[in-house]
Amino acid sequence: MQQPSNIIYLASKSPRRRELLKQIGVHYELLMMREHAPRIDVDESPLDGETAHVYVQRVVKLKAETAHKVMRDRRLTARPILTADTTVTLDGHILGKPVDKADAQRMLAQLSGQSHQVLTAVAVVTDDDIKQIMVTSFVTFAKLSDDEIKRYVDTGEPMDKAGAYAVQGIAAKFISKLSGSYSGVMGLPLYETTALLRQCGVQI
Repeated sequence: MQQPSNIIYLASKSPRRRELLKQIGVHYELLMMREHAPRIDVDESPLDGETAHVYVQRVVKLKAETAHKVMRDRRLTARPILTADTTVTLDGHILGKPVDKADAQRMLAQLSGQSHQVLTAVAVVTDDDIKQIMVTSFVTFAKLSDDEIKRYVDTGEPMDKAGAYAVQGIAAKFISKLSGSYSGVMGLPLYETTALLRQCGVQI
């Protein structure tokens, strides 16, 4: 059994998640899949007919299982490992990270003037168990002109973001309403993550 800990592994390449963990005083080390590559490689492709809710929870569990295997294979000090995954869904369709500028413009045109859901799943894996939660937030975009979309895409900000936007960045000026967890839309719902970590013996 793992003993209570005040430090975790973070299996995520997201700088936003690192900032959010620091914000609530969580001490972490990056768990690297390969040397110089702070990420866990898993196939994040949706399965045929898979809903966004099922998808995001499956992927975060797969990330957790893969991260735990890396920790064991590398004989690292046993610590709780946190993984997370964020998915944007509009009318039941998953909007992942854009593959290029045209894809980003297409996504933002879809979100323009509409409300969509942001689903963030978080998992914490220990030697004993995997615990996970999912938080749903609702975001409404103002109507965007083609020129606004193009100028935003040209900043480069949308290119590695689910749904092609960053709530904490320039896109904040497009959002007319947000209901749920702001930090969850960023990528890590802090209230729920704190509770999850405490359940897994992390001293926060």
